Amino acid sequence: MSTNEKSWVSRKKLILGLIGIPALVGAWWAFRPEKLFINQKVSEAAPLAAGSEPQPTYTGKLEGKAHATSGRATIYESPEGKRYLRLSDFTTSNGPDVHGLLARAQDKALEQEIVKGNLEGLELGSLKGNQGDQNYDLPPTADLREYQAVVIYCERFHAILASPGWKSSKSERRKPAH
Repeated sequence: MSTNEKSWVSRKKLILGLIGIPALVGAWWAFRPEKLFINQKVSEAAPLAAGSEPQPTYTGKLEGKAHATSGRATIYESPEGKRYLRLSDFTTSNGPDVHGLLARAQDKALEQEIVKGNLEGLELGSLKGNQGDQNYDLPPTADLREYQAVVIYCERFHAILASPGWKSSKSERRKPAH
C-alpha cells in the first residue's frame, strides 16, 4: 500500500470517528438503553395524617399501553385536606424521562400510545422508581373533577405507558375496588 493510500485510509478513519462517536453518544443519551435492564424499586410507606388516617377518594387500576404496566393508583385525602397520589404494587418499564401526571379522562390523546406534542395535564414529577409503592403530593389547586385520570408518561418519546380512569372510593368503602 502506498503512502497516499495509507494517508487516505487514516483520514477516513478519523472522519468516521469524529462523526460516529458523537452520534453514538447522542443515541445513548436519547434512548438510555441501560435503563431497560435496571429496575429502581421504591418502598414508601403511606403518609400518615395528624389525627386520623387519610381516606381514599378515587382509585383506578393501571393498565399498560405502550409498555407493560400494572398496579393501582389511589388518591388519598387527609382530614386536613392534603391530598396525595399513591401508586401501589406498581410495575412499569424503566425509561429516560418517565413522569406521572393527572389528565382529563375525556382527552382523546389518552386513547393513543404515542401522543403528538406534549400531553396536557397536571404534572406530578418524575417517577421515583419503576417498581414498588410510592407517593406524590398533589398541589392544593388540583381539581379532581377536571382531572379524572392518572397517566404514567414518557416525556422524551411522548409515550403513554399507562392510564386508568378514576372510580370514586366513597361508594366502594364497603368493598374493595377492582
